[in-house]
Amino acid sequence: MTEIPADLRQRLESHGQQHVLARWAKLDAASRSELLGQLEKIDLDELMQLYARRDKPGHEVPTADRIAPIPYIPHDAPDNAARRAEGESALRAGQVAVLLVAGGQGSRLGFEHPKGMYPVGPVSRKSLFAIHAEKVLALSRRYGKALPFLIMTSPATHDETEAYFKEQNFFQLDPAQVQFFCQGTMPALDLATGQLLFEAPGRLFVSPDGHGGTLMALAKSGLLAQLQKQGITQVFYFQVDNPLVRIADPVFIGHHLHANAEVSSKVVAKVGPREKMGVFASVEGRCTIIEYSDLPESLAHAVEPDGRLRLWAGSPAIHLFSVEFLQRMTRNPQALPFHIARKKVPHVDEAGTLITPKVENALKFERFIFDVLPAADRWTVVEALREDEFAPLKNAEGADSPATVEQALLDQARRWVRAAGGDVAPGVRLEFSPLYALDAEELASKWTAGSRIETDWYQQ
Repeated sequence: MTEIPADLRQRLESHGQQHVLARWAKLDAASRSELLGQLEKIDLDELMQLYARRDKPGHEVPTADRIAPIPYIPHDAPDNAARRAEGESALRAGQVAVLLVAGGQGSRLGFEHPKGMYPVGPVSRKSLFAIHAEKVLALSRRYGKALPFLIMTSPATHDETEAYFKEQNFFQLDPAQVQFFCQGTMPALDLATGQLLFEAPGRLFVSPDGHGGTLMALAKSGLLAQLQKQGITQVFYFQVDNPLVRIADPVFIGHHLHANAEVSSKVVAKVGPREKMGVFASVEGRCTIIEYSDLPESLAHAVEPDGRLRLWAGSPAIHLFSVEFLQRMTRNPQALPFHIARKKVPHVDEAGTLITPKVENALKFERFIFDVLPAADRWTVVEALREDEFAPLKNAEGADSPATVEQALLDQARRWVRAAGGDVAPGVRLEFSPLYALDAEELASKWTAGSRIETDWYQQ
């Protein structure tokens, strides 16, 4: 019979968490094993330190006088051709890996599966995962090197994501090219008492530790060290919900390498002062993302003489990290501090009764990827056009919904055809697989000028 080790029991008691053993005698062997596994992974010292900080400001918000617009490279920079050549050289040399953050579920979309499985192809109905994987495959073929494709999952999505890739034959990728790793979790604490909460009898309530947890999980999995051994020097980071992302964009890589940057980020123009996305700014010369909820009203609405927002540079969560920088950051836990959020967390009491709170009753803890940006001594910010590179899937209806994502994909395909000298009849749904055309230039090389598409069409 599974028993609680004496040292763990002592740690629980010394941190006021002995209540977690109240139902131990009533649990079956499987539940005991699960609970024990959870408890042994928890750093109770860290957790209690976080609880002690619950009423303190979670992070410093810079004052308005310290915030300035971010210096950036425009999307049509005159040296883009030279930078593309540098980026393509790195891709041919096998120096770039691709990191996809895919820990979220599609619950807000009414889709109870990993969000990456959601079908977004306007004609093909291919999933987000399929579109991203085909881009990685197309890049690997174009540059003659198999780009390592690292996919971060969460405990809620890991098994189903792995099974989905296997069912789909890894979307023609070499299975050895694809590596899955699971992000960490953090338990929730009762707001009033600091005690651990239970999701079910014998199971603590835990939640993913945020997109910032990606970097720590990458290091703990051993993949970061493995990348260095493979000669990988740069990691391209993006999130699963954006099918327009230009994965491992060689121009972006080239600007990053030319500046010998530790971190580079893409930015898109915000659609309005209160769009719910982080904004890039320079804070005393450091590259910083300020959360939209933290940005003072005066700065959010401030405009330049030409009418453009002064702080216009929104974050689409597209970054490029040097492996050396990631190693330095993951060796220092303070580089990615936990943020504390007050949440409503359903849980069961010691009697096993489900309690559904009507007010905030718990604390959750998350890390944010952008907390590492100010630590970079050398960095670049590169402008991207929203219509070409950013169409996130977040909501069931309205902005950032399946309807807007599909329309963005349709609009991009139409622009590519017209740039190639073709035309598309009104109302026609058109889609290209990345394996056929990874970008507008590749489509133009295959298109017959003057041709017109009259019916819905998908080209694989």
